[in-house]
Amino acid sequence: MASPAQDLGPVLDKDGVRLTVDDAIATVTLTNPAKRNAQSPAMWRALAEAGRVLPGSVRVVVLRAEGQSFSAGLDRQMFTPEGIEGEPTFIDLARSSDGELDASIAEFQAGFTWWRRSDLVSIAAVQGHAIGAGFQLALACDLRVVADDVQFAMRETSLGLVPDLTGTHPLVGLVGYARALEICATGRAVLAEEAVSTGLANLAVPGDQLDGAVRDLASAILAAPRDAVIETKALIRGAHGRSYDEQRAAERAAQARRLRDLAGLGE
Repeated sequence: MASPAQDLGPVLDKDGVRLTVDDAIATVTLTNPAKRNAQSPAMWRALAEAGRVLPGSVRVVVLRAEGQSFSAGLDRQMFTPEGIEGEPTFIDLARSSDGELDASIAEFQAGFTWWRRSDLVSIAAVQGHAIGAGFQLALACDLRVVADDVQFAMRETSLGLVPDLTGTHPLVGLVGYARALEICATGRAVLAEEAVSTGLANLAVPGDQLDGAVRDLASAILAAPRDAVIETKALIRGAHGRSYDEQRAAERAAQARRLRDLAGLGE
């Protein structure tokens, strides 16, 4: 899959992650197709860094991956006794104190948390396998456009673990408690048709149309004024936690801010 920003110099290019910026659109690309973009702590740190160095001009972030698979999940070397050189093994993590273990997992999660920032709209372009950590990385984004060969699967439970890279909250919000539990507990594959019908994906297209579909979606988002998109995103994200009347009040307050800003009376 060709990069939408392949002619631009990278802002960041390390540990299987490349960030390029073209004015209001940033593209984060997973760049280790030989290992099906398997994930490691170094990749998670690079993903977190990509979020930190985004220029203020960016309004839309596209997450994509080179090769036939979006991400096959954790690097299998993490499951070996020796682990990945320079990184703590699972045994090392298990033997650490409660505070140290919590801090380690929180550091891992940092690469997954910034994609839903209020000032951005993030779009995951997902092809092939999106397994475990790969599934959770796609879930970290606001929107998902998938190729018709996509296979989402949450395999952590079958390995004796739990999904801990921020994926459970958005998954429940998208497909509901019962389906989310079934997907996680069984580790089964969710294919393109089910992903769209359940709300897990916004759109499924043939693989050779994935980049174009994502570009079209990004352009449509950029066509609206930035502050209106930010306010709308905040309204929609907060709706689940508000009562009907609280949401009505939030709508009134947001609209008042927009009207005053458009009239030149904003703070």
